[in-house]
Amino acid sequence: MAVPTEGDAAAPDPERVPGRAAALAMLDTAPKLLLHHEKERPDAPSWREKDYGIWQSFSFAEVAEQVRAMAHGLAAAGFQRGDRLAIVGDNRPRLYWSMIAAQALGGVAVPLYQDSVAEELAYVIGHAGARFVFAEDQEQVDKVLGLRQDLPELSRVFYDDPRGLLDYDEPILSSYEALCERGREHAASAAGFLEAEIEKGKGEDTSVLLYTSGTTGRPKGVMLSFDNILVTAQNAAELDGLGRDEEVLAYLPMAWVGDHIFSYGQSLTTGFCVSCPESGDTVLTDLRELGPTYFFAPPRIFEGLLTTVTVRMQDASPIKQRLYAHFMGVARKLGVKRLAGERLRLFERLHYGLGELLIYGPLKNVLGLSRVRLAYTAGEAIGPDLFTFYRAIGINLKQLYGQTEGSVFVTIQPDGEVFADTVGKPAPGVELEVDDSGEVRYRGPGVFQRYYKQPEETSETLSEDGWVRTGDAGFFDERGHLRIIDRAKDVGRFADGELFAPKYIENKLKFFPNIAEAVAFGDGRDSCRVLISMDLEALGSWAERNAVAFASFQELSQNPRVYGIIARHIEEVNRDLSQEPKLSHSQITRFAMLPKALDADDGELTRTRKLRRNVIAERYAPLIEALYSEAGSCHIATELTFEDGRKGQLEADVHIADCKSFEHRQPEENARAGTA
Repeated sequence: MAVPTEGDAAAPDPERVPGRAAALAMLDTAPKLLLHHEKERPDAPSWREKDYGIWQSFSFAEVAEQVRAMAHGLAAAGFQRGDRLAIVGDNRPRLYWSMIAAQALGGVAVPLYQDSVAEELAYVIGHAGARFVFAEDQEQVDKVLGLRQDLPELSRVFYDDPRGLLDYDEPILSSYEALCERGREHAASAAGFLEAEIEKGKGEDTSVLLYTSGTTGRPKGVMLSFDNILVTAQNAAELDGLGRDEEVLAYLPMAWVGDHIFSYGQSLTTGFCVSCPESGDTVLTDLRELGPTYFFAPPRIFEGLLTTVTVRMQDASPIKQRLYAHFMGVARKLGVKRLAGERLRLFERLHYGLGELLIYGPLKNVLGLSRVRLAYTAGEAIGPDLFTFYRAIGINLKQLYGQTEGSVFVTIQPDGEVFADTVGKPAPGVELEVDDSGEVRYRGPGVFQRYYKQPEETSETLSEDGWVRTGDAGFFDERGHLRIIDRAKDVGRFADGELFAPKYIENKLKFFPNIAEAVAFGDGRDSCRVLISMDLEALGSWAERNAVAFASFQELSQNPRVYGIIARHIEEVNRDLSQEPKLSHSQITRFAMLPKALDADDGELTRTRKLRRNVIAERYAPLIEALYSEAGSCHIATELTFEDGRKGQLEADVHIADCKSFEHRQPEENARAGTA
């Protein structure tokens, strides 16, 4: 049965968001908002960038001046209303400003994943029909210039970082400085031109074209309007009381809708400052220096941070390890209650306070999360143990559920109603239901306009009355919260008819720092069996401490002692699964360690690190069949891609191991058995 429900926006705190709702009724595009901030707060910091180890700030007045020069420069180069500007590179202020410049002229921004290979870039740029490209540096310029034969409409390529490019003799290539200089000349001869173009813009205009990760095929271009982005960003900011004083680090791919909402949409609607790290390699260092108050990360980032902590603790002295173990036990018992506002006894408050002084405070400082007032995770389901870990040490981590097609915010966990097993209640203005087949559907202010050039796919996903089919299976619990089971197409049944939800099992496995990825199989089979991709950082550190020699990922992955470590992790997962009536049948019976990391360049993951199950199933078919036989090993051969783009072949003998499973018991029965 369908269970409709609708979210209501919480009243905004006037101290934090003065008059924002009224202002947005008139300031309905990104360029208009920027000019509004320039007028109201010209000297306030708008963007910050770390370059050569030094943080440099740009005020709203400085940003607006740069955007004007860029927009006039684009106009002088032939950019017209309706044109598309492809943007590729790491998070740099000028790349974000180029979005506003294109939108000021009535154009559409098309951010691309910076680690995309040439074929992926060619598809998106060609499909979007982008005649103009703004690239970060020589690496991205070389990729784009190498595609000219595949992109006959390509007109101009602009770049930000000039290093390595000064001697390039390409007629279509121009530097950022040259673009702005030409723009200032154009502005001098076209007074009032840009202001008129900005005024023509409306909230219903398409502002950005974001391409999906493409887990099952070619990426789809999701058309989002200014209303989609800005209204959704505003609603969520008001719900959680975000204001102009927040500190945010923009480190996630610009092509991902999450970054577009948090680093772009919400910064413009609230006026807070966004900071860009020096590079992808310095994010953790920059995070500690900045101390953000508002932080968003997909589960894989939180998994990586926890892996870093675990590896460091394994290298610590025995006394520190015992202190850590003790106070983490205290945190798991008291921290979540404390964050939820439950009253603790005096002794409990003192005990937790001592843990804050000795463990939690230094730990949050190491992670760069000391000042975080609000943190979100989304993109994939996060394991309950991982989620509880962060809340236990005092970080207000909440889950949200969303899609590119919904401008991120479909559900949000309200303060005081944060649960590890749900993704919250409908976001402000969102209607949500679960249809009779168990699929989640929604409609609201963030619902996309359509898929670009794909009417059939649009009609399959978006109904005429605005309902979006998510493709996710879920249900509402007794608290009115949405619980997502898995992708509807991935939920299956074992041969005996019992439920099989692979993502739930995989997330429990990925809580362990030694496991980077897990792929569960079982649909139509008699039991669950998994392929494990190890975390090289964690197990490499273990090998170094234990004098285990290895020469490659492949060699370490097949080490018998590594198999023993992973087997103990699986045993712990099986023990947890045995306590869940609907999932006790999902206990893992056999596993194998993959001899290489799952990689987006090999097509096994999307650029947002989601599993491409069909690719993995096809590539490792002999190994999967061996998992379901009595074989103790399997010889496999698979293709891999090197960093320079060359292809190679990997052959390996992969071991297969059995796992310990448990009879189904209720949790209280397990407790009595443990006491006995």
